[in-house]
Amino acid sequence: MTERVTLIVGHPDPDRSRFGHALAAAYADGARAAGRHVRVLTIADLDFPLLRGQRDWLEGTPPPVIAWAQDDIAWAEHIAIFYPLWLGDVPALFKAFLEQVMRPGFALRYCKSGLPEKLLAGRSADVVVTMGMPSFIYRAWYGAHSLRSLKRNILNLVGIAPVHATVIGSVEGNAKARERWLSRMYARGGRDYG
Repeated sequence: MTERVTLIVGHPDPDRSRFGHALAAAYADGARAAGRHVRVLTIADLDFPLLRGQRDWLEGTPPPVIAWAQDDIAWAEHIAIFYPLWLGDVPALFKAFLEQVMRPGFALRYCKSGLPEKLLAGRSADVVVTMGMPSFIYRAWYGAHSLRSLKRNILNLVGIAPVHATVIGSVEGNAKARERWLSRMYARGGRDYG
């Protein structure tokens, strides 16, 4: 059974009343109730610079806060990611975090074949995306493109698989629907991740 779980809360707003924070907290509570060890990375609480060039990404030293985040990710057997859909994609601060943390030498290693070695293989993930629009419109009309990109172009690229996704639309909806989602996240945090 998976014992070590790292949650990454990708909402750039530190206000804990945001629904994404509540979903992540319910997931963490469910994981702890199932006997797992849980670490939480809240992007809004981290202060780090943007990467501004390929040389920084390839050769630069990660700032201490990013090195600590890498330690939490390396420690994990399962990673749960929560983020809101902003302008059809992940929020800029969350993307900047991913660019910092998924550096060569930690998440991947370039090889002569042109395909990178996946240094985070052996980890699974849950991705939970919240949005104001109904989730079926995001999936049917927009093809869930940002979610697919996160899964394929980042998580699978570094070896994180399987990746299970949950899309929660109409988050400004009624309180009963929100309570149901919180209960589902609690149950999801406690289930077998394999």
